[in-house]
Amino acid sequence: MELKLHQFDLPLKHTFTITHESRDVQPTLIVELSWHGKSGFGEATETPYYGITMEKMVAQVESIRHLLPNDILPHPTDFWKMLSKTLLDDHPFALCALDVAYWDLWGKTHNKALYEIWGLDISNNPITDYTIGIDTVETMVSKMREMPFPLYKIKLGTDQDLEIVEALRKETDAVFRVDANTAWTPEQTIYFAPELKKLGVEFIEQPLKADNWEGMKRVFQASELPIIADESCILEEDVAKCAGYFHGVNIKLMKCGGLTPALRMIQQAKSLGLKVMVGCMTESTIGCSAIAQLLPLLDFVDMDGCLLVDDQIAKGITIDYGKVYYAKASGTGAELIR
Repeated sequence: MELKLHQFDLPLKHTFTITHESRDVQPTLIVELSWHGKSGFGEATETPYYGITMEKMVAQVESIRHLLPNDILPHPTDFWKMLSKTLLDDHPFALCALDVAYWDLWGKTHNKALYEIWGLDISNNPITDYTIGIDTVETMVSKMREMPFPLYKIKLGTDQDLEIVEALRKETDAVFRVDANTAWTPEQTIYFAPELKKLGVEFIEQPLKADNWEGMKRVFQASELPIIADESCILEEDVAKCAGYFHGVNIKLMKCGGLTPALRMIQQAKSLGLKVMVGCMTESTIGCSAIAQLLPLLDFVDMDGCLLVDDQIAKGITIDYGKVYYAKASGTGAELIR
């Protein structure tokens, strides 16, 4: 098996601001695994908030080059299990890129899309939201006008959060979701929830610090809107912790280590009565095409990364007014074009 690494700096269409950071460029690493003339592609983005740098990811992927199969292809779950012994605890982003690339290669080798391999029905997929990062109200409104959508995720965590949502509501009848990225207190969340509900907000994502479980218990019991975990749900063992504290979980492929653990997390979350969302990390079409394979299993999805960057490096899924259209190709359907 041949391993190639491709590094890109993806320009963002707008400065993207959340409570943790602002950025204008998204560095991304594309992993390519080739076998008998077919190539699979996976992706991981540089994310300083989690200590993920390009240099670290490249070194981590290079460290497993000697483990790549030479004669027969093991099943992707076995491949992930082998690599996870080396990479999972400290390097889930690198593990994700390798796992997705391998699943993509597996699908292409078997000439089937991954959702077909998993026996999933794509006829009733959820639509994706489009994210509006923190900015002036005027700029946030202009972003909505530039990208008319039926569903928006609004990033919050300012001193004027309710005023922002009220102003944006005047511009559209679209459904809103809000994401505070850990910026609120329990009291704020409980107070905001009924007001946000009146403004057409569907749910609140990660209002409190990730380890504030006592506060989350209070919010869970009192909130008039569902609460979805993000920073509180990283790896597989976190799903069970969220039951009784959140109404659902947002699973990120890069944070958990790829499609293989994400499939298990989805199953576990459903068994616990939790709603299931999969989110993105400002990926290109490579990463978003992998997320799309999971759509039939999800209640909600946030896979607009390929719309937020100026993606001229890949082809695969396309998105039109929230609806995701699959490429007519096997695996994830993604291909690198430069």
